Formats: sequence, C-alpha cells, structure tokens
Amino acid sequence: MTLNVYLSGEIHSDWREQITEGAKALDVSFNSPVTDHDASDDCGVAILGAEENKYWHDHKGAMVNAIRTRKGIEDADVVVVRFGEKYKQWNAAFDAGYAAALGKSIIVLNPPEHQHALKEVHAAALAVAEEPRQVVEILTYVLSGKLPA
Repeated sequence: MTLNVYLSGEIHSDWREQITEGAKALDVSFNSPVTDHDASDDCGVAILGAEENKYWHDHKGAMVNAIRTRKGIEDADVVVVRFGEKYKQWNAAFDAGYAAALGKSIIVLNPPEHQHALKEVHAAALAVAEEPRQVVEILTYVLSGKLPA
C-alpha cells in the first residue's frame, strides 16, 4: 500500500525534511505547498502582473497557490498539518479544515503550548503529534503494523 501524504503548514523549520528522511524506507509519496516564502508570496504578481494594492498582490498569490494546495490535499491519503512556534499559521488551519471537510486522515503536529488554541483542529485530527519522529512512527505503523523499537 502506498500512502500519499501532504505536508501542510509552517515553513520556517526543517520538519518536512525530518519526516521525509525518516520515512525514506516506507512506501510513501510526499507533496507540499511551495516552501520558498518569497516565491509563495509573489507568485501571483510574478505571473499575472503587478498590483499596487497589497491586498490584491496577496490575493493573486493566494489564488495561484490554492491550485497546488487543493490538488495536494485532494490527492492525499493523509494530511500532516504543522503549526510552528513563531507565527500564526492561518493557512495551516484552513488546510486542516479543508482536509477535514474532504474526510481526509489528519495528523496535527504542534508544540504542546498550542494545545488550547488548536483544540478544534485537534478534534478533527486522528492523531496529534509533538515531534516529526512521531509522524514517521505513525506512518510506519499504518503501513506495517509495527510499533517503534
């Protein structure tokens, strides 16, 4: 069984690399949003033309990025949503809601201090992890039935 996993959320740390490296022996295909912050912010105006108003600049980028995000979430068997420590990831919360509406299996990854703020997101998830290693262990268990050593 191959799992298609979409890695959504925070882009300021190496959590994606930790998961993909840890899962390299598993039958898993990973996808994610564009994680180059500048490219993600500016894709709309770079492709469709400049905007004087920041709202329309951001709106164009959000729409272009949504093409990739929707496809990735819709094709996923599992959606991992990471909420980092520094920024408010409203886009990650939106991705979690979209994945929940589609009936996707969701793993939320966040530090323990976000427990209260994310209680509704956690309620839609099938697992809540604090470390990327735990996500790898969940994927390993799902694919093989084996518990961590």
